[in-house]
Formats: sequence, structure tokens, C-alpha cells
Amino acid sequence: MKRELINRAIEAREKAYAPYSHFKVGAAVLGEDGNIYTGCNIENASYGMTVCAERVAIFNMVSSGCRKFKALAVVGGGKEDSAPCLACRQVMTEFCESFDTPVYCNGPEDVIFEHTMREICPYPFVSFIPNEDYND
Repeated sequence: MKRELINRAIEAREKAYAPYSHFKVGAAVLGEDGNIYTGCNIENASYGMTVCAERVAIFNMVSSGCRKFKALAVVGGGKEDSAPCLACRQVMTEFCESFDTPVYCNGPEDVIFEHTMREICPYPFVSFIPNEDYND
């Protein structure tokens, strides 16, 4: 599943709208319903209105009626690990199946880094579970 999510994120990256940064990003999430939802970054001249690929993929999932994801992959075009930004990490905590949910990020030379939600967002703002459950 890891490779399939990465491949779907690569496909989504091709649809990115990035005329300002020229940094295309794609993401794919495996919904708890078994479907894969994708997204790409969509920039705007007013940079604050730009939306990241991870959030687009999650919002596509939610707008399709699925509320939790089992895994997420993000693919950028840089030479470093393409980790989600902090805004995306917060949104991801809202919709991840558990804090052990895997997050796959591409790196240079086709390396895939694997993290958990707990690792990439150790102190999320959460109102639906006690914080002590998160850090067990």
C-alpha cells in the first residue's frame, strides 16, 4: 500500500498549480473506507490563500463522506524529505485513524521515509481525546 500511495501522490503532483513557487506537491490518503483520495498544492497570488496537497487530499476524502484515514503519502520535488507543514499536521490529527497512522514522505533517490502521526505532530491541539492518551 505504501508504494501505491506514493505513486498516486506522484500522479496528483502533476496536477499542482504552483506558478509562484514552482514547487509541486502531491498527496494521497487511504480512507478508512478503502478508497484513495488525492490532492495537489494550489497556490494563489495572495500566498495565505494557498492550500497544501495534504489538506486538499483530506478535504477530498471528507467531502466524499469518509471521516478518517489509515495512511497518508506526500511527494514533493525537492532534495529533502517532503514532510507536511505544521498546518497540515494539525489537520491530519483531526482526521487520522489513530496517532500510530503511518505518514510516508518521499526523499531523494526514491527513498521513502515512514513516520507516525505521533512522531510528526507530538503536541497537537486536540479537543476530542485527553492529551495523556496521545503521548502514551
